[in-house]
Amino acid sequence: MALTPDQLDQLCVNAIRFLSADAVQKVNSGHPGAPMGMAPLGYTLWDRFLSHNPANPDWPNRDRFVLSAGHASMLLYSLLHLTGYDLPLEQIKKFRQMGSITPGHPERGVTPGVEITTGPLGQGFANALGMAIAEKMLAARYNHPGHEIIDHRTYALVSDGDLQEGVAAEAASLAGTLGLDKLTYIWDDNKISIEGHTRLAFREDVAARFRAYGFEVIGPVDGNDLGAIDDALKQAQVVYRKPSLIAVQTTLGYGAPNKANTPSAHGEALGEEELAATREALGWKNGSFEIPTHVADHMQRALERGAGAEAAWNARFAAYQDAYPEDSIALKRDLAGELPSDWDVGLNELAENYPDPIATRAVSGDALAALTERVDNLTGGSADLGSSNNTQVRGRGSFQAETYPGRNMHFGVREHAMGAVANGMAAHGGVIPYTATYLVFSDYMRPALRLAAMCKLHSIFVYTHDSLALGEDGPTHQPISQLLSLRSIPGLTVIRPGDAQETVEAWRFGMTHDGPVVLVLSRQALPPLRREESGAESLVRGGYVLSTGTDNPDVVLIGTGSELSLAQDAADALKKEDINARVVSMPSWELFDAQPDEYRNSVLPPSIRARVSVEASASMGWERYVGLDGASVGMTGFGVSAPAAEVLAKFGFTADNVRSTALSVLKRLR
Repeated sequence: MALTPDQLDQLCVNAIRFLSADAVQKVNSGHPGAPMGMAPLGYTLWDRFLSHNPANPDWPNRDRFVLSAGHASMLLYSLLHLTGYDLPLEQIKKFRQMGSITPGHPERGVTPGVEITTGPLGQGFANALGMAIAEKMLAARYNHPGHEIIDHRTYALVSDGDLQEGVAAEAASLAGTLGLDKLTYIWDDNKISIEGHTRLAFREDVAARFRAYGFEVIGPVDGNDLGAIDDALKQAQVVYRKPSLIAVQTTLGYGAPNKANTPSAHGEALGEEELAATREALGWKNGSFEIPTHVADHMQRALERGAGAEAAWNARFAAYQDAYPEDSIALKRDLAGELPSDWDVGLNELAENYPDPIATRAVSGDALAALTERVDNLTGGSADLGSSNNTQVRGRGSFQAETYPGRNMHFGVREHAMGAVANGMAAHGGVIPYTATYLVFSDYMRPALRLAAMCKLHSIFVYTHDSLALGEDGPTHQPISQLLSLRSIPGLTVIRPGDAQETVEAWRFGMTHDGPVVLVLSRQALPPLRREESGAESLVRGGYVLSTGTDNPDVVLIGTGSELSLAQDAADALKKEDINARVVSMPSWELFDAQPDEYRNSVLPPSIRARVSVEASASMGWERYVGLDGASVGMTGFGVSAPAAEVLAKFGFTADNVRSTALSVLKRLR
């Protein structure tokens, strides 16, 4: 039987609703309400607006779609399955089950078509901003009149909960400042949260807030009126120099006679009886997981549209190659995540240029300047600390609404959004993002750091002012627990270089590592380390013998960063007492732990039980290297406000205290 266009649209919308509800019901776990309420807007966006190719989820010029409300994952999985992505129905039936590609919240790299891992609310909001920034940067760099080869939009579906999170507020403020007109947020305004009506905790005028940020606010729109949703999305497409927020008023659990608009529809399966009643209420005569032929035929036309869109883009790219051959080569390289053949020439020249003490943050700034001469897509900035973090590169301009070609970013005092935005940039591809702030403020960024590691994104996080040597700034700014906190995140590589040469090598590693990297740098000047064994290039192994490395030392002193020079001075003092101390540089626990046993045992011989770690941070964790018989010179409390030298002395970060600690360990073991 032939269907009218309106009947077909409604059939497709209900197919999304029931595919979502059936999957949640099958495992009795998940969130059916949001997908059922958002089905009309999801269908309208994916069927009429989103430029994508299900047969090639990585097509570079596709529109990006971010489901910031990651708990509504079945909405996304339903759309991916119905439009022809490699997501078979059997995987939908295995929703939230071990080994499936349909986890409870969307995960990048697990499900074809998922751009970024979401679930912690607010993250996707900021990730989408990063994707829109990357698009603007690449377009500004590579587009030419008549050859707009980078030209796509970013859409993010956000919930009431997303808009309550501080990270979303930070990102929205920055998005408005940057005037990103290809960025559209669609707000699922259903007014229901887990605890009840949103008025319990959320009574603000959202539209007024976003207008104040500099957004074009469209709506409110009836969430079941496909024509109104269509009109709103068309309005967003013609907005100039503003991001858009479309307010769509939906009904959580739409169609469920007894549970619609109730908190139970948010995070609980409807139940067999309620699901059957919903089928009757919406006139859905199909069985569980049954997709009508009309729906499958219509929605899989996305394959044809996507193939056509990509083919047209490929033709444009062929013309672009002819007109701008050098740019086309560079663009393909950037999109592939590759580096120019001469990318590290500047680093090679820097390595031997520091005979005198220098802060590792200053060396990092020199490394950035050298790298950006050849790696144009290395881009980033700081949380209003560029001059302190040494992350502003001269001659690179500022990325602003008026000057999108600029490469120095200004995130403002928005650390959490900064991290999440960088993740979005990395997920988009084509750029290598870096961010910077003080180490103590990494606490504000932890959720973004965790997701960067989970997604294996190539984001580089620079943290300066890394120790008690901040001195007068006092305990509010002196990091104590931050290094341990960062090291505890699986998949995050943390590097704390001890001098200029290690800092150069840390950047070399950060540029090539397939995953997020943290560079922890000093404010104060550090002397060049004496290397009697391995060179600084051994930093890639995480730990290496720095000096006095005999086969049978009496004691091993292990340090990182600014404390390495203390360890060397202590070793010199011990030598005068006929005690042979091996000094080991341990800039990265993660890299060292990944080495073969043979190498690790050569650096830290198991037979040498006398070991002392020294690091101006929490000592917890160092027992993995010093063992039960060793000791740690570290922190167990907060610092104080005083001149740096006095603070370090008060807490035992002196060569004499390291020497005394080593002697105590030796005495105890003899």
